[in-house]
Amino acid sequence: MPEKLLQLTLMKEWFDQILDGKKTVEYREIKPYWTKRLVDVNGNPVKYDAVFFRNGYNHGCPRMKVEYVGLRTNIKTKEYEILLGKVLWSGN
Repeated sequence: MPEKLLQLTLMKEWFDQILDGKKTVEYREIKPYWTKRLVDVNGNPVKYDAVFFRNGYNHGCPRMKVEYVGLRTNIKTKEYEILLGKVLWSGN
């Protein structure tokens, strides 16, 4: 079965912090676009194998694959919290 990846694009500052292991949570606003990608029709978090991050949209931009640990919903800040584990791969 193919790996299920959540693909996200980040600004350099956040990309570098995740790559260095300093940032272990990525935030996304609770909006229909993100709900559709992160939560199934029963309201349960979608299970991903890993998160594939890109720093930019160009062909040779920096990329990395990071372990997907889980998802929390922070109602207070109206954000999804994507929990990240270790960096599995990085390159261009």
